[in-house]
Amino acid sequence: MQQPPLHDSSRIPTPASCLPKNRPAVFLDRDGTLNAPVVREGKPYPPATVAEFQLLPGVAESCRKLHGAGYVLVLATNQPDVGRGTQPQAVVEAMHAHLCELVPEITRIEVCYDDGYRMVSSRRKPAPGMLLDAAAALGLDLARSWMIGDRWRDIDCGHAAGCLTIFIDHGYDESIRRKPDFTVTSFADAAGIILARSGTTH
Repeated sequence: MQQPPLHDSSRIPTPASCLPKNRPAVFLDRDGTLNAPVVREGKPYPPATVAEFQLLPGVAESCRKLHGAGYVLVLATNQPDVGRGTQPQAVVEAMHAHLCELVPEITRIEVCYDDGYRMVSSRRKPAPGMLLDAAAALGLDLARSWMIGDRWRDIDCGHAAGCLTIFIDHGYDESIRRKPDFTVTSFADAAGIILARSGTTH
């Protein structure tokens, strides 16, 4: 059986050469941040099929506002089930194609398929590799950028990359490790904080 690549990066839909340099970004976790996770025994899991992939309330509108305020939107997601052989890479890619139809403001997608056990690279959150790679490719200013996520790995990753962090607290049965800069209960609230800090309210 052919092993999947350890990571995947794709630009959707804007080439880096078309973007001005030193722009701030909002780095976005996927499951539990943009789309509804599957929660079992207090733990969140990714959807298994494209049909199960559903945006959370307010995500599309909030992403439009963030993009309109000048932020580059970059998805940064661990998808270890591919590395573990329990989810086909093609299904993840189909979910991301669907996501970009729903949220066309997403400029780049960074995915780490490491299984978290045998395969662990500097791109797997909480390591900041995906954010650093995107910043290098797109000329982003990490010091003016944000990371939004619903797991401790997202917050630690954002801190390691030098970004401000926002934790979306869904009440999972797990502890946060490094304290986030802000804690909210919805993506819309997270976007509202960023927009307020940037001087944009709508």
